Amino acid sequence: MPLYRDFSDDQATILLWKYDEEEELNPEFLLEKENMDRVKDYHPTKLKELLLVRKILKSVLPDHKILYNERIPYLSPNDFEISVTHSFPFAALAISRNKVGIDIEPFNPKIKRIQHKFLQEEESGFIEKDKEVAYLTVIWSLKESLYKIHHSNYWSLKKHYEVKPFRLDFPFNIQCRVHDEKVSDLYKARVEFFENYCFTIVD
Repeated sequence: MPLYRDFSDDQATILLWKYDEEEELNPEFLLEKENMDRVKDYHPTKLKELLLVRKILKSVLPDHKILYNERIPYLSPNDFEISVTHSFPFAALAISRNKVGIDIEPFNPKIKRIQHKFLQEEESGFIEKDKEVAYLTVIWSLKESLYKIHHSNYWSLKKHYEVKPFRLDFPFNIQCRVHDEKVSDLYKARVEFFENYCFTIVD
C-alpha cells in the first residue's frame, strides 16, 4: 500500500502516496481516455507521477476522472474541487468542497539562486539566516499552493502573492494573501515536513 501520509482535515481529503517499485501502475486502467494523447511523450517518471495521482483518486472516488482545462486539472463529475502535486517518488491529491491548493517541494540549496524571482522584501525580513533554504522553500511552496487556488497568467509570485511572517517550529495557521489593484484575498495555510520535503496546504 503506497499511502505515505494522510493530511486530511475537516475541510478536505488530502492523501500523499509514495511510489513503490512493486506497485502496478497500469495506464490502460488508471488513465482517462481523454488524456491518452496528452501523455504520449511524457518522460517515464512524469507518467508515474500522473498515474500515482489517478491511483489516489480511484481509492477515494473510483467513478471520477481528472481532466484538464488547458493545464489546470479539474474533477469530472465536477462536484468537488481538487489540487494535485508531485515530486517523484511522491504524489498527492486534495479533494474538497472548497478551493484548495497543495504543493510538495524538496529542500535544495539551489533555491537561493532564484529567490529574487519570488521573495518580497518584507518576507526576507523574517527568515532566520541559518535556516534560509528551509524558509525559502516553504515560501515558494506556499505561493505555488496559492497559485493553484487563485491563478492568473498575468500575476507574479513575487508581486501578487504574499506570505505573512511565520516560524518553522510552528508552521500552522500561516496567513498568505493574493492581491492586485482589484483583489485582496486572505488564506490560511499549514506546512508539513517529512524526509527532505515540505508539503504545503492552503484552503
